[in-house]
Amino acid sequence: MRQTRSAQAFLTEALALLGPRGLTTDADLTAPWLTDWRGRYTGRALAMAAPASTAEVAALVQLCAAHGVAIVPQGGNSGMSGGATPDASGTALLLSLRRLSQIGAVDAGAGQITCGAGVVLQNLHMAAEAAGMRFALSLGGKGSATVGGLVATNAGGTQVLRHGVMRNLVLGLEVVLADGAVYSALTPLKKDNRGFDLKQMFIGSEGTLGIVTAATLRLVPALAGRRVVWAGVPSLHTARALLLHVEGALGGAVEGFEVLPASSLAAVLAYLPDARAPLQGEHAWHVLIEVVAGQAEAETLGERVEAALAGAFDAGLVADAVIAANEAQAEAFWALRESVSPAERAAGPAVQHDIAVPVAAMPAFVEAISAAIPARFPGTRTVAFGHLGDGNVHFHVLAAPATIARIGRAAWEAGEAKAISRAVHDMVTQWGGTISAEHGIGQMKLDELARLADPVALRLMRTVKMALDPAALLNPGKLVPAQG
Repeated sequence: MRQTRSAQAFLTEALALLGPRGLTTDADLTAPWLTDWRGRYTGRALAMAAPASTAEVAALVQLCAAHGVAIVPQGGNSGMSGGATPDASGTALLLSLRRLSQIGAVDAGAGQITCGAGVVLQNLHMAAEAAGMRFALSLGGKGSATVGGLVATNAGGTQVLRHGVMRNLVLGLEVVLADGAVYSALTPLKKDNRGFDLKQMFIGSEGTLGIVTAATLRLVPALAGRRVVWAGVPSLHTARALLLHVEGALGGAVEGFEVLPASSLAAVLAYLPDARAPLQGEHAWHVLIEVVAGQAEAETLGERVEAALAGAFDAGLVADAVIAANEAQAEAFWALRESVSPAERAAGPAVQHDIAVPVAAMPAFVEAISAAIPARFPGTRTVAFGHLGDGNVHFHVLAAPATIARIGRAAWEAGEAKAISRAVHDMVTQWGGTISAEHGIGQMKLDELARLADPVALRLMRTVKMALDPAALLNPGKLVPAQG
């Protein structure tokens, strides 16, 4: 890629700042990080930077500001909305935070840990567990997702029902602003009334307001007991009633409550050759329940789960169920749930939606939209699965095989798939929901946010963006729609 004199001057200064390990223009080294995880977006970059400290990030951002170079921050590149992929211009700097991988000591008494933005979630889990604690957020991409990315996208996962999203787990932040200044608020205070809670602005901002370099995170005591249940139910309405039943019987011990239809389980079993169905017989819907306990309640956890399940059978809420006999079986149950997305992706072209509606409305919404979309787009097939307890459903619409055979995947994705998403988002909005529950807006949903969001909310977002990043150099083209 031919560089202008200005670009060459910037690269010379950046190389002097970061050294050869911290800056590369090598196409082979950069290429794997220029395409998003789903393979939908591929961009180009002026170079890829990998600073080793917050001080280097700050100095680099100052340099970018001086030269007018846009910055695209990136963690594990495991996002679902193209939020960490540069555009095709090749003028932006791809800023990898992966070298900021320091993990501080666990403070078990305070229930917290401070770590760099590049720490991989699985490594964070291991560090907490080694000290008898737990970081209570997990997701399928835990082997690649980083703390900075989780903060930037306000990640959810499978434990939101009990512990909340990333926003609830962040106690303090360190952020490099667009001018290179460092906002440092890593030390949490139980009470602090000195104005706005500024860290909240950066959680979920997808790198458009500042670059997260470190975070202090909430930890909870390690689990002393765990029970994982797989149940078959006749409908999503029954699954909702089962959720209310187990919450009433077990209270805050219910940590996860996931649902998937029979078609999704069949797709997973075909995708994973060694996997086995947890239950005999056919069930329209399957429910995965995780119940946990601390030291004081662990001894009676099994009895309480069995009693709750017996009550569910008596109430006609469960057709069949099994409690995992050991940790290996429990993990096997979760592997089935976490393999739904890749299994559906292997089945053929589909358009995925990460949506949420009020929790009580979710069963009726899924029924309504599952009927409406195939009726409007004949030959398509819908799949809804996800976190029933927090109203977040992953709604996939698979292309009609005949359509793909006739026009090809690219044409379908450019045409009917976009029309499907508009229809889905329109319906979600009519039901009082959101077009992005946990995967962020990125570049994938930018136009839809501009079309459907509250104009007042959009004006506030643009005002904040302009105040913190007046030159629009931080992750341009993501999250905040341009003024129409």
